[in-house]
Amino acid sequence: MPYEEDHRQGKDRPVLLVGRDGRWLLALMLTSKDHDRDHAQEARHGRHWQDIGSGAWDGKGRPSEVRVDRILRVDPAAVRREGAVLDRERFDEVAAAVRAAT
Repeated sequence: MPYEEDHRQGKDRPVLLVGRDGRWLLALMLTSKDHDRDHAQEARHGRHWQDIGSGAWDGKGRPSEVRVDRILRVDPAAVRREGAVLDRERFDEVAAAVRAAT
């Protein structure tokens, strides 16, 4: 989906789809930026990240993190490309982190 910070950016915001709410998709933001070093600062601002490792969702094979404190409602028409499937164990870990953060 487009970056909400700047819709003119030429790249897409990677997301992890986690469910539906009526016609909307529910998603969590993904990033390849490592937030371990600034964990305390991120937490002070209410941002919580969960490591999910690397996978086919990142063409460069970089480790990823998912933001678990904010669920985005996404119009299915805004999904601009295909992704990859997160294995069940990691998905369950993300789901537990979302429950703990909300």
